[in-house]
Amino acid sequence: MEANNTDWRYTVMPAVFTWLKESGSGALEIDLEATQKYAADILQVQGKGGSRMGGLVGSGTLGENSYLSSDQRLVLLKALSDVAKQYNVPLISGAAAETKEELATIVTELAAVGVDTVMVMPPKTKQAPSDEEMYAYYELSAIAAKEAGITIMPYNNPDAAGYHALSTDILRRLAALPEVTALKISTTDVSTIETLMLENKELKILAGVDTVTVHAGLAGACGGITGVGCIFPKASVSMQEYVNNGEWAEANKISQAMNSISYLDAQPLLMEYLKFAFGIHHNDADGGLRTLGKQLTQEQKDDVRARYLLAKERLAVIGLAE
Repeated sequence: MEANNTDWRYTVMPAVFTWLKESGSGALEIDLEATQKYAADILQVQGKGGSRMGGLVGSGTLGENSYLSSDQRLVLLKALSDVAKQYNVPLISGAAAETKEELATIVTELAAVGVDTVMVMPPKTKQAPSDEEMYAYYELSAIAAKEAGITIMPYNNPDAAGYHALSTDILRRLAALPEVTALKISTTDVSTIETLMLENKELKILAGVDTVTVHAGLAGACGGITGVGCIFPKASVSMQEYVNNGEWAEANKISQAMNSISYLDAQPLLMEYLKFAFGIHHNDADGGLRTLGKQLTQEQKDDVRARYLLAKERLAVIGLAE
């Protein structure tokens, strides 16, 4: 199967959910078959312009990453690697650790199961590291990536995920590392993207919050990683097509149509919210909605349902509710 794009960084990519099932003992375990199926379904969808998602993001924030063991993550990613290869797209996954040495080990392990690019999050420490400590943390991950034959993507997500923020100075320095294929910036403040792009027009930046896809594109982002696009992939791909073509009015129509549900992508419980919305979309309230995360209250469920239905209604008007 042909690649979806000659450069995956100029596309939108789905951060797919990890589906769970009950084991014989009643405990929750990964449903690899269901996870592969839904990932493949998303990668098959075409936007209005004929393009598809350009990559596959697995075991990320939306993939129950923080709740899985290391062994579970590796098994999951090996299964998703098969899907990525089938559709000729790169497999992307995240990594974070307390120490740079631990991080380097994780990068090597991810490469061994088929991950092509590692989204490297800041260290999981209570105290924010100094700029030099932060740079050294990423530098060692770049060395590990080079040895494993893969690339890395520094990931700045201080809002919803609560990680230490990467300063503009650090992002600028990290972008110069040869193993860094792009930066992922997941904040609702796109001024950081604009600042970096003004200094280096060749920089590749991916947006990571669905509410600002259009604004990030205007600021200079070349692509993005989406959660809402798992639910409405045709709309997400079409919006990125318009962004890439500079058709801002058309892109904004889609952004506005998805506004009610995109809001959830920037919340601390984004995984639980969007997984619930996906279940509504696929009439799977008793199956895939199982989560290792927090259980939503009835009030939260009602809010997500209302946001999903409003987005679906608005997208139906412009023919993108699939």
